[in-house]
Amino acid sequence: MGGAPNLPPGFHFFPSDEELVVHFLRRKASLLPCQPDIIPTVLLNHYDPWELNDKALQAGNQWYFFSHATQSRVTPNGYWSSICADEMVKSGGCNIGLKKTLVFSMGEPSEGTETNWIMHEYHLPDGRKESSSSTSTSSSRKLHGNKGHSNTESNNWVICRVFDSTSGSQVNFHEEGMELSCLDEVFLSLDDYDEVSLSNN
Repeated sequence: MGGAPNLPPGFHFFPSDEELVVHFLRRKASLLPCQPDIIPTVLLNHYDPWELNDKALQAGNQWYFFSHATQSRVTPNGYWSSICADEMVKSGGCNIGLKKTLVFSMGEPSEGTETNWIMHEYHLPDGRKESSSSTSTSSSRKLHGNKGHSNTESNNWVICRVFDSTSGSQVNFHEEGMELSCLDEVFLSLDDYDEVSLSNN
């Protein structure tokens, strides 16, 4: 898929943990359109990390994609395994998501050799279906034709950020009290516009 072709000239996709959860994962789980709609869905178990070119959204030395949560993260030539405790993603002092950090190893599970490939996997809090409002969610269901969509199915979505740790430094966005970025403000304005449009349909 390469870069982000749907972004305006001069814009680069470099979201924080909070932005990934609020503006992309929440909306995906709530059946609302993502703005901009540039992150594809990839079946994690079907590809090794170096095969993500032209499948996931590439932004610099990072690849982004939606997938479904799974206990088994075995790929054709290796597997992903957790390397540290899970972190909470916060917004305004509230827990809005969970961030898992995993490393890719070549070979069979528990016998593999660790590589430099790292993945951040973001989840919504257990038992919660994030939505902007009951009105917008209902309207979105009508637009997408997904009647009877369950909370479990919605919460099964995750968003992943994959990168080679040797390809340059990674910026840590997980900081308390971080102010809204320019990208965040653009997405917030798009969210407001989307809510008005859906409520008028």
